[in-house]
Amino acid sequence: VETLGSTTVICSDKTGTLTRNEMIIRKLWYSDKEVDVTGRGYEPEGDFIFNRKKINADKDLQLLFTASSLCNNSTVSRIGDRWETTGDPTEISFKVAAMKVGIKEDLDEQYDRIKEFPFTSERKMMTTVNKISPRKSMVCVKGAPEIILTHCNRMMSNGSITILTKSKKKEILEKNQEFTRNALRVLGVAFKEVQSGTKAGLEKDLVFIGLAGLIDSPRKSVKKDILLCKEAGIKIVMITGDHKNTAIAIGRELGIVEGTIDRNVLAGEELEDMTDKQLERVVEEVSIYARVNPEHKVRIIDALKSKGHIIAMTGDGVNDAPALKKADIGISMGITGTDVAKEASDMVLKDDNFSTIVAAVKEGRTIYDNINKFVQYLLSSNFGEVMIIFVAMIIGFQDPMTGSYILPLTAIQLLWINLLTDGFPALALGVDPPEPNIMKRPPRDPKEKILSRKTISEIIIIGMVMAIGTLFLFWLNLPSGGEKAITIAFTSIVVFELIRTQSIRMRYHLSFFSNPKLTIARMISISLQLMVIYVPFFQTIFNTVPLDLFDWFEITLVAGIILIIMWARIKIFTRND
Repeated sequence: VETLGSTTVICSDKTGTLTRNEMIIRKLWYSDKEVDVTGRGYEPEGDFIFNRKKINADKDLQLLFTASSLCNNSTVSRIGDRWETTGDPTEISFKVAAMKVGIKEDLDEQYDRIKEFPFTSERKMMTTVNKISPRKSMVCVKGAPEIILTHCNRMMSNGSITILTKSKKKEILEKNQEFTRNALRVLGVAFKEVQSGTKAGLEKDLVFIGLAGLIDSPRKSVKKDILLCKEAGIKIVMITGDHKNTAIAIGRELGIVEGTIDRNVLAGEELEDMTDKQLERVVEEVSIYARVNPEHKVRIIDALKSKGHIIAMTGDGVNDAPALKKADIGISMGITGTDVAKEASDMVLKDDNFSTIVAAVKEGRTIYDNINKFVQYLLSSNFGEVMIIFVAMIIGFQDPMTGSYILPLTAIQLLWINLLTDGFPALALGVDPPEPNIMKRPPRDPKEKILSRKTISEIIIIGMVMAIGTLFLFWLNLPSGGEKAITIAFTSIVVFELIRTQSIRMRYHLSFFSNPKLTIARMISISLQLMVIYVPFFQTIFNTVPLDLFDWFEITLVAGIILIIMWARIKIFTRND
C-alpha cells in the first residue's frame, strides 16, 4: 500500500474494473438488418426493434442465438423470484438474449457437447461441437468479428445460405466499426453443420450469421476517480481486449483520452510490430491499449519502467501472473481473479473496483506521511532531550541554595517524559487523517528518503530550539531554587513536545482537533503531568513543586516559538518549491 503512494502509472483492465462487468446485448446485425434489443440487466425480458417496430424472432435470429447459446459455458436460471447467473458476463448476455427470443436456457443439455476449443487471448474465438441428430453435429463459433470472418466463406441471409463475398465482408467490418465507435463490444457468430465424427477442419468454411453489440456500462464513480488521479499526477492506462474503437469510446466517456487521440491509442497488432526501443519512445503518450494479450502487459511494464515510472498493474487471469509479478505493485481481482493471479499479486481487490485502487493510493500516501510525522516527532523530541542534558553538563548550572551542580532533568523525569510524549501522542500521530489535498499533489519521488536533508535540518533546528528554550527557562528560574527550576524544565519539555505534535502537522494543513485520538492522547499526557506536579505523593517521587499561572504562561509562551518557526519554514520552502 505504501508503494501505491508513490505510483505514477496505474495500468488497469477495462472490463469489471473500470466497468460494471455486466454485459448486455443492445444491438444486432444480421440479414442486412440492424436491430435494437431492449431489456434491463440479466432479466430475460425485452423486445427486438427494427425500424422502430417490434419484430418477432425469424429463422436467422433464432439461429444466431442457438449457436451463441451452445457455444457458451454460462448458466441462467430462475430461483424463486430472482434470476441467478454463473459464468462470464459476455456469455451470460447471449443466454439472456436467447431466452428473450424463446430459446430455453437448457438448450446445451438437449444437444450434447462433443468437443470444445476454448477462447484464448491469442485465438480471440471460441468453438464448440454439439450433436444435433444421430448423424449430424453443429459447429458453433463466436469471437472477434475480424477473426471469425477469416474462417467464413458463406453467410446466412434471410433464411438461406449465400456466398460471403469480399464486398459483404467489407460491409460487415464497417458495421463492426460503427458499433465499436458507439462503445459497444462486438462479437461475431458463425456455424456450420458437419457429419458426426468429423474431426478435421472444424473451424474452416463457416457460415457467418451476424454481429452482436454488447455494452458494459462504466462504474458510476470511475470518471471522478480518474480525474482525481490526474490531479494527483497519476497517469491512467486502460488495457483491454476489446476493439480499438470500443476502447476509444469508453476512454472518452471516462476521461482517459481527450481531443486528438491517435497517438494515445495502441492496438495489439501495432505493439507486435514495434521494437522495445520504439515502444519506449511512445509509451508515455499512450493511454489505451486495445486488443492486447497478457504477454503485451510485460512489455508495457518494461517500457514504463525504463522511463522511471512506478507502476501498478491489474490482472485476473493465469496469463497475467508474469505482469503482476513484474509490476511494482500487482493488483488482482478478488471476485473474477484466478488463484494464480492472486498469489502473484501484492494486493487483492475484494470488489474488483477501480475506485478501491484510488482509495488505496490515498491510503498509501497517508501511511507514508504518518510514518514521516512519527519519525520526525520522535527524533526531534529525543534530540532536544539529549541536547538539554549535554549542554547543561558543559555549562555546569549551580543551585544557588546549596551551591552544588544540578541538571535540568533527573533520570526518572526523562523516563516519564518518554512515557508521556513518546507513547500516546506518537502512536496517535501514526493514525492521523489524510491531508485535505493529498490527492492534489504529485507522487513522491521513490528515491526520497524518510530522513531527507530537509527533514534532518528540521529535526536539528526543532531539537535545538527545544533545548535552548528549556535551558533558558531553567536558568531564569534558578534563583527561585533548584526544585522550582527543575519542575519548570521538566514541564517545559512536555509542553514543547505536545506543541510539536501540532507543529509537525502544520505542513499537512491539519487542524488541531482533526485527529480525536491525538486530542485524547494530549489530554492524557497533560493530565498525567499535572498529577506529578500537584499531587504530593508524586511530587516526592519526581522531585517537583507546584507551579503558578505565571509559570505556565512563561512555559507556553516559550514553547510556542516552535509554531512560529514551523510556519516560517513552511512559507520559505513553499515559496522555493
